[in-house]
Amino acid sequence: MKELRTLFLILGIFLICYFFPLSILPFKGPLFEAFALLRWYAREHVILCLVPAFFIAGAITVFLKQESVMKYFGPDANKFLAYSVASVSGTILAVCSCTVLPIFSGIYKRGAGLGPASTFLYSGPAINVLAIILSARILGLDIGIARALGAIILSIFIGLLMHFFFLSEEKKRKPEGGFMVSDLQEDRPLWKTTIYFASMVGILVFANWGKPQAGDHGFWTLIFNSKWIITAAFLLLLGYILFRWFRKEELTDWTFSTWGFSKQILPLLLMGVLVSGLLLGRPGFEGLIPSRIVAQLVGGNSIFANLFASIFGAFMYFATLTEVPILQGLIGSGMGKGPALALLLSGPAVSLPSMLVINSILGFKKTAVFVLLVIIFSTLCGLAFGMLFG
Repeated sequence: MKELRTLFLILGIFLICYFFPLSILPFKGPLFEAFALLRWYAREHVILCLVPAFFIAGAITVFLKQESVMKYFGPDANKFLAYSVASVSGTILAVCSCTVLPIFSGIYKRGAGLGPASTFLYSGPAINVLAIILSARILGLDIGIARALGAIILSIFIGLLMHFFFLSEEKKRKPEGGFMVSDLQEDRPLWKTTIYFASMVGILVFANWGKPQAGDHGFWTLIFNSKWIITAAFLLLLGYILFRWFRKEELTDWTFSTWGFSKQILPLLLMGVLVSGLLLGRPGFEGLIPSRIVAQLVGGNSIFANLFASIFGAFMYFATLTEVPILQGLIGSGMGKGPALALLLSGPAVSLPSMLVINSILGFKKTAVFVLLVIIFSTLCGLAFGMLFG
């Protein structure tokens, strides 16, 4: 009964956010932007991004063998393989820093080492193929290439340092058993589990496929125009899989696992988005921190400019692909190339909403170190890039 009340409470809050009538607010300004960003987030990201991610995370906890996670991402796994796979994961998942959180939580609870899990946490939203292509096309080929290489390299360094800093704690950590039903898992071959996960990832990726730029033709436009047909095909495939390959008790375990991630993460994200909108506003609209001041502070290629861009990017919430037009405007206002790259490397990877959730998973100390590493490495990369190409 308690869980049911919690479900209705969260559902009610979400519906209020989704249908909130902004026109009734008798004021404009930062507080208005906070509610506007919250409504936009509820409409654009919760259903199509977070809900599929919650189900993927629940499936990882229930159906992915703990031995497999430990083999490829555990503390004793082959380091080269673990960090290599984790560092390019974003090429498959075109998600933002908030959407990757349930999946990160899932693999971490199954026993993934802190290092590879941190690499995945950074790379998931940072190495977005569409965002990198858009960056190269709009902001310049040099920034696009630097963003791609920088994100991969940074994710590995950050993961390795997280592993090194918390090695003693990690040795004592025990993976959570979750809702895994080992005796049922043995009846399902690996190829069926692979198709099951691929169908959910397909729904997540294609339902959120971004609109190509004006004048684009070819492959990307074709996919965008067919995104709902492709998504529906993956949804039908998933329905067939669940009906034919899974038992009722397995689906019940999956549902409860998914709900566990949802009630832990969603309220924190909504609260974080509200605060982010209050402080920083939306693209084209002001929060408590005026954008003109930001533009003035990130001119040139000084250490301060790069550091400020990294910090600003780390705390601001960027939806997938929105960082590019925001940066285009900032560069037009005098932002240097170095700070632009610094913001690109820190912004999509973390945000104030995601920090709140990471803290609930890893604790304050690990979260603070992770965010600090993102800011420091983004600053250094931006500074070096500005010196070479600024």
